[in-house]
Amino acid sequence: MSRNFVPDRPAHIGQPHLRRNALRHLAGRGAYVSDLALPRMVHAAFLRSPMAHGRIVALDLDEAREAPGVIAVYSAADLNPLCQDWTGVLGHFAGMTSPAQNILAEGEVLWVGHPVAMVIARTRAEAEDACEKILLDIEELPAVSGFAPALDPEMPAAAEASTSNLCYRTELKTEGAAAAFDGAALVVEGEWRFGRHTAVTLEPRAVVADYDPSSGQLTVHHGTQTPFQFQDVYARQFGLPDHRVRVISPDVGGSFGMKLHLYHEEMATVAASLKLHRPVRFLADRLESFNSDIHARDHKVQARMALDAKGHVLAMEVLDRTLIGPYSTYPRTSVAEGNQVIRLMGAPYAMPDYHGVLEVLFQNKVQTSQYRAVGHPIAVQVTEALIDLAAEKLGLDPFEMRAKNVVADDAYPCASATGYRFEKLSHQESLRRLRALMDYDGLRAEQAALRENGIYRGIGLATFVEITNPGAAFYGVGGARISAQDGAVVRLTPGGEAHCAISVTEQGQGTETIIAQIVADQLGLAPDQVKVVTGDTDATPSGGATWACRGAGIGGETALRAGRKLAEQLCRIAGAILQAAPDSLALKGGAVVDAASGAERLSLAELARIATYRPDTLPEGTDNSLSVAQHFAPQGFPFGFTNGVQAAYVEVDTETGLVKLLKHWVVEDCGRIINPLLVDEQIRGGVVQGLGAALYEECLYDDAGQLMNGSLADYLVPMAGEMPDIVIGHVETPTEDTILGAKGVGEAGTAAAGSAVMNAVNDALRPFGARLCQTPMTPARILAALGIGPSERDETWN
Repeated sequence: MSRNFVPDRPAHIGQPHLRRNALRHLAGRGAYVSDLALPRMVHAAFLRSPMAHGRIVALDLDEAREAPGVIAVYSAADLNPLCQDWTGVLGHFAGMTSPAQNILAEGEVLWVGHPVAMVIARTRAEAEDACEKILLDIEELPAVSGFAPALDPEMPAAAEASTSNLCYRTELKTEGAAAAFDGAALVVEGEWRFGRHTAVTLEPRAVVADYDPSSGQLTVHHGTQTPFQFQDVYARQFGLPDHRVRVISPDVGGSFGMKLHLYHEEMATVAASLKLHRPVRFLADRLESFNSDIHARDHKVQARMALDAKGHVLAMEVLDRTLIGPYSTYPRTSVAEGNQVIRLMGAPYAMPDYHGVLEVLFQNKVQTSQYRAVGHPIAVQVTEALIDLAAEKLGLDPFEMRAKNVVADDAYPCASATGYRFEKLSHQESLRRLRALMDYDGLRAEQAALRENGIYRGIGLATFVEITNPGAAFYGVGGARISAQDGAVVRLTPGGEAHCAISVTEQGQGTETIIAQIVADQLGLAPDQVKVVTGDTDATPSGGATWACRGAGIGGETALRAGRKLAEQLCRIAGAILQAAPDSLALKGGAVVDAASGAERLSLAELARIATYRPDTLPEGTDNSLSVAQHFAPQGFPFGFTNGVQAAYVEVDTETGLVKLLKHWVVEDCGRIINPLLVDEQIRGGVVQGLGAALYEECLYDDAGQLMNGSLADYLVPMAGEMPDIVIGHVETPTEDTILGAKGVGEAGTAAAGSAVMNAVNDALRPFGARLCQTPMTPARILAALGIGPSERDETWN
């Protein structure tokens, strides 16, 4: 390693720094797409299907065109020819099918909320009023709503373009799976249901499209995680040169995976701007969000686990059926979650054999797709519930059961029975730290004493493995134009400070802060001397941006390498000025210093002044460049897996079914920690989302495919007053695939929170012989499990 770098003992990597944008947001100076107002901007609203499945018989737009303030009214015939169809399939999901999609419904409506017509007016209110004047006649068709109709071979397909309601099926099986069950001393089994829910971001989906015909430039201000993905999509689908498409993603008020996907409304907004040659804005209201944002989960899982007489896990057998919408989402597909579910089953455990089947089914509801911790909560919840069942049958403590079965910390690298390759994880150390952190033995004693007084508390554990830092094989192998690499341009300003333009994006998680910390350490600056620019395809290098917990591990590594490359260049320039060997110099405290003694030789401000304004004074042939570009893609393991363990302590009121969250613990290993404050923020936020799915959130549909709780008056989200203290501990096992050693952390909290709470609730109910196997665990479901309330029939889980 060159002596130009002082990060043997980094000044800022590993230290807590406040998020750089926090004060700006607190001061109300956030810059969101929903705040944007451009000259001549007009507003869009959509007429949507009121039924889940039907054939369009008549559509009359004439009266709407005459409504006050209306500028244009469009049907599929007006907009769809401007856009290439898109189909949400990937080549590595062999046999996967999905109908093609386009902007507006053409002939057939496929879910409640499917956009049929678009109104452009001077104001959103005028556009909405004009929608009321559109005559729409739909012949209702049978709606596929729930598992039973989706699996019924006599049921018509959810879309006429589909030959059946099976989108995709795959199977994983090791040679010894059947024999493992035949020879097992114990087999435990069950069926789990995971309710459909949605992101409920603070800022709904927002887009402003602005096409300038004089230059052929399309600028799209888009509240998204992935501006370069959408630059490519808009260019290809509308036949534009990609260098004439600019996507700007300013502040984003929450994404959680929901803002990764292609939506009809954004495509319609771009198409309308191309037709009108003026800015067009669409901002979803909350009801539209419930009826058009992608939903999450909606799985039914049957699973069993084989064990020997000493409690060692031998194998798992899993059938995961998941309901999506009438289409697979584009460009990432609605299959990706189920694929991760069946491949993450049993991941923490030394399990030799496995048999997993995935069936992805179409239905007439909003599409489902990637949402925070894609597939992780389902795989963890099923695995950990079976582990608890086995421990109960064998008379083992849940901690002992896990310690007996997790892959040993010194057994890595290794592969799971499902085919995932793991570089280095820390299950044993995580379990040890968690037990001490939560005073497990003390809690068990407290639990036993309280039960004597009719107070029923439960302790739940859940180990987990999280997918982060995905390589090119994640999407590229299937043909998706989704980048696995990131790019950064780092430069020294004439004043001796730094500027970093990078492709990873900021959504409130602290990207700007950690990138500044990383670059600062490479250049010997303070983080507040580094300006970080993200979210603009014209101002940053191309890259994958933020998804799948890749921002720190891939974006951070890109920034580190760019910073080091610039540090070498600055020491070369300084060497020319000082007539010193570049390797004898280093950067520290905003200056070039002697590497051996640390004595200051030249300030970076003076170096930048000379290189910028007086390069004529440098020796002939000296490269006076003060900027470097760097791209990085992971080349080692396909994923940078992280791991950890969570625990929940709850109290269940057996008369009302209410669950009180008393305390929650997480021990997590995300590799090298860049900023412990932001890591803990991410974990706590993820835990809260996991608890929401476990206890509160569910999109409820009737048999006709009508959403029954599409407002925040009826759809429950976790509130601050209901949340427990969340105590966090860390293990650091840096990946050796990068210099930085960082993995991801954004989904770790969500991955196992629901599983820990379900195990805790079941632990509390153990004296009654009751068990919950479906989420959310509402009071009514808890009472039904206790035999107090009526059992819900299966298809109320539509």
